[in-house]
Amino acid sequence: MPLSIPLEDNFTDIIAKAQRGLGFNNEALAARSGSTVAEIENLKVGMVDEVALRKVASALGLGADALFALAESRYKPEPVEEIEGLAHFNSLFDDMTVNSFLVWDPSTREAAFFDTGADGQPMLDFAASHGLKVKQIFITHIHTDHVFDLDRLIEKTGAQAWVCEREPLAGAESFGAGRTFYIGSLTVETRLTSGHAAGGVTYFIQGLAMPIAVVGDSMFAGSMGGGMVSYADALCNNREQVLTLPDTTIICPGHGPLTTVGEQKHANPFFAD
Repeated sequence: MPLSIPLEDNFTDIIAKAQRGLGFNNEALAARSGSTVAEIENLKVGMVDEVALRKVASALGLGADALFALAESRYKPEPVEEIEGLAHFNSLFDDMTVNSFLVWDPSTREAAFFDTGADGQPMLDFAASHGLKVKQIFITHIHTDHVFDLDRLIEKTGAQAWVCEREPLAGAESFGAGRTFYIGSLTVETRLTSGHAAGGVTYFIQGLAMPIAVVGDSMFAGSMGGGMVSYADALCNNREQVLTLPDTTIICPGHGPLTTVGEQKHANPFFAD
């Protein structure tokens, strides 16, 4: 059964991320949107005012319909079909949960971990019970919740860990985005999706029943990671490196539920028209 995980962000989180990314304080946002500071403050504490929300969305470059759907709790990601060769894990890290993934070639049983989460033991157990040989560990970015269990996973599997050269990490070998890897007969294309993190990488995997994009915190169902390094780069790289993939591509994010490229084109306020 697919894991049931709530959305990572609500509409107030999205407004805050966009406002912070663009460098607008409440007064500047009020001036640009034609709303009052009080209306903006009310939105940011969760009060749903459609007129003010649409004005603010326009000023922040957000899709107003998608943002309003989130505000009214009408956006629910469509369930993603389970496919052989992909397993999803979710572990508790401080006050949040974080995703990690196991991908394998059903014919050769060769496998790889994508990020570690806070506790990689369930992935180790799954691999052992399914006769999988984990040979590689791919890191989407080096924020602690995504690499917390890396040393132990390397010790238990002897796998080679890989990380983008923009974020060197002890125990992992660096690579330049654009390099292609293989998991048995599966191809793993690497795409730079920096912005949230300096070395954020999306791994685009082909060869299973559906294409897969393990995106880390570059994108979530209905949102994206904050532009902690560069908001402009986060937006641009997601548009050019993730949303150009086939619509059927399963997006495996660092937090929240799985989704698809096609769904995010219209349901994600950061990218919906």
